[in-house]
Amino acid sequence: MERKDEALKSQVAIRCAKAAILLSSLKSFPNHHLTTSIDDQGEEKEMMKTMVREIGDLKMELARERLKNKRIKLCGLMEVILQVMTVLSISTFLLVIVLMQG
Repeated sequence: MERKDEALKSQVAIRCAKAAILLSSLKSFPNHHLTTSIDDQGEEKEMMKTMVREIGDLKMELARERLKNKRIKLCGLMEVILQVMTVLSISTFLLVIVLMQG
């Protein structure tokens, strides 16, 4: 379970790094835009659209991963609560049996 969590964290970190690189390239885009020719502008606009699309996809994937992690944590908590309730029920049942015999 810990290995899966570590793998998920590393994947999320990689995705965040990719998003950060794309964002930084978009921030530096206007400065580069001033020195380009008209032909290059069409290519750069297409590249910018692709980057924006990739950033949106990465953001959605990151949100899905966060929701998935929250669900996993919630399921783990529910499992612990269920185990505690089971132990308390069994111990109460055994205590009642002992008190009725004694």
